Amino acid sequence: MFSEMKKEIIEAGILLDRYELVSLTCGNLSVRMPTGEILVTPSGMMYEKMVEDDMIVMDIDGNVIEGTRKPSSDTPAILHIFRERPDINAVIHTHQPYATAVSLIPGLTEFRVCITALANAAGGNVPITPYSAAGSIDMGIDTVKYVGNGHAVILSQHGVMTVGKDLNQALYAAVYLEEAAKCYLAARAACVNGEIKQMSDAQIQQMVDVFQYYGQGTAKIPEDLVKRID
Repeated sequence: MFSEMKKEIIEAGILLDRYELVSLTCGNLSVRMPTGEILVTPSGMMYEKMVEDDMIVMDIDGNVIEGTRKPSSDTPAILHIFRERPDINAVIHTHQPYATAVSLIPGLTEFRVCITALANAAGGNVPITPYSAAGSIDMGIDTVKYVGNGHAVILSQHGVMTVGKDLNQALYAAVYLEEAAKCYLAARAACVNGEIKQMSDAQIQQMVDVFQYYGQGTAKIPEDLVKRID
């Protein structure tokens, strides 16, 4: 059941490891199929060793339809997101170190966009949620509460949740959030007072709009859309 999607999920998990967003068996990926079934990665298994039969297929209430493995310990949070947000079809949870490090900065409740890639992939500034324990439904509750129209939240002292209309959108958000966090932390370390350049709200929105034209099968970017904004 859903063989091709299972392969895509496993491949995405391997990419998370390649881009150093997860270590060993941490994190998870899940996808909602057009027919409503939820595919979830198993608990405590390395992505590079995972095969299709290791994936779990369940309904929105968590009843297992196919699979013998124990599903991710974050399944309650994952299902909460899918129930509350019918427009979301993919959820990725990582423990990516640089984005998580941003959440350790006292008083910071939002990771403001500082490079264009983050605006593109995350859909704007990234909220930093209160602390939530691994395996708790609070991870899902906070994601729904804070993510808005964006694609990522940083779970304070924990990790990252990204969401999307499909698996690729959630994956891009995770990868480029980490890239932006690396740039941000490097710049803060290099500045005496810790203050760095930020993009304006208009510049951020411009990049969010430009990204709608990214990739194959989309129209050419309108010239007016990419005029310099100071």
